Amino acid sequence: MVDFCTSKLGRKVEAASTETEKETPLQNYKIVGVKKLSEEKAVVCHKQKYPYAVFYCHETETTVSYKVAMVGDDGTKVKAAAVCHKDTAAWNPKHLAFQVLKVKPGTVPVCHFLPQDHIVWVPKY
Repeated sequence: MVDFCTSKLGRKVEAASTETEKETPLQNYKIVGVKKLSEEKAVVCHKQKYPYAVFYCHETETTVSYKVAMVGDDGTKVKAAAVCHKDTAAWNPKHLAFQVLKVKPGTVPVCHFLPQDHIVWVPKY
């Protein structure tokens, strides 16, 4: 994973993933801080369903990455990794994001949080 990430982003990289203080029920969260991690390039690694650690990693060119601090209704603190896809023009028009957001490909950025077991790698400056 590290070799792939550094081959795409250079030798100085930083990894971010979603971190929670504890297991919590589904609840509302308030955003209390946002830190931009990268402006363009990133490598995202998605954990696959295997009995051992296997990740599918891919490079993105038009994605802005963030670390978002949040607090749940019960006071639980979360540091979530988030990405915004700035160019969705080539995405399948039937993609779930467009159905949920009621927008068309290429019209607006699509942003989402990464699940806890996924990692976004960005260049470290």
